[in-house]
Amino acid sequence: MICENHTRVTEFILLGFTNNPEMQVPLFILFLVIYTVTLLGNFLIITVTSVDPALQTPMYFFLRNLSLLEVCFTLVMVPKMLVDLVSPRKTISFVGCGIQMYFFFFFGSSECFLLSMMAYDRFVAIGNPLRYSVVMNRSLCLWMAVGSWMSGVPVSMLQTAWLMALPFCGPNTIDHFFCDGPPVLKLVTQDTTMYEMQALASTLLFIMFPFSLILVSYTRIIITILRMSSASGRQKAFSTCSSHLIVVSLFYGTASLTYLRPKSNQSPESKKLVSLSYTVITPMLNPIIYSLRNNEVKGAVKRTVSRKVLQKLDVF
Repeated sequence: MICENHTRVTEFILLGFTNNPEMQVPLFILFLVIYTVTLLGNFLIITVTSVDPALQTPMYFFLRNLSLLEVCFTLVMVPKMLVDLVSPRKTISFVGCGIQMYFFFFFGSSECFLLSMMAYDRFVAIGNPLRYSVVMNRSLCLWMAVGSWMSGVPVSMLQTAWLMALPFCGPNTIDHFFCDGPPVLKLVTQDTTMYEMQALASTLLFIMFPFSLILVSYTRIIITILRMSSASGRQKAFSTCSSHLIVVSLFYGTASLTYLRPKSNQSPESKKLVSLSYTVITPMLNPIIYSLRNNEVKGAVKRTVSRKVLQKLDVF
């Protein structure tokens, strides 16, 4: 459809969280602190799982990939959001909006599948511990990680290319803090039923399918744990899964509220808060959850810090 008697939109205005100037600077400081903690926490996980010999296992290989994904995921949205909070001109070009949307879908879909790979890893570790190192060998782990990252390509290309090819002939104000699918969809000036049907199908495939794999893995994990005769063994098995379960609950619980109901009657403010939780808050909490609830990670952090301190003392 060509925009007859109307000029096609060439840029969008992002309303962000508030137009109140008195709130923008405090929000900027708050989100800057959160983003800094996110980067430091995830880079710390990447570092300790890379250099510590005790963490060279499939579980921490996938955790390292998760932390790298979280860094990339927040990089797509947070810097632009911070700039918009202190800038009088809160615009993004049409192409820039499409690029941001593509990488948002890409990293989000990749994280869904990576979380399911992590659940399978825990299932093998608990359900078949004697063959764990044989089953979860280096080659398989590498292919599982590559597959998780590449799984985001089809959905991101389809969703972005289809949506951005639709006519945008009228308003160009996005009531959100980044170019997400549902708020951008509201600006399309033609019937979007076909796109919404495709978006729902993609959501079921790329969000609910890996979630169902997680459910299957944890169902079998729970059955295995309940069959254990040792109480200490059951407690240890549950403790190895608790961090991953918390992360999965945070990510899927909030993301499903947005993408299973792309045109719901939620207020824009509510949708922004839900989006904020899985785009900004969850990536900050993930390294905290894994470090506070995992003695091996805490020990590795202490060893890494001690090693760096000793190296500096040797220099002097």
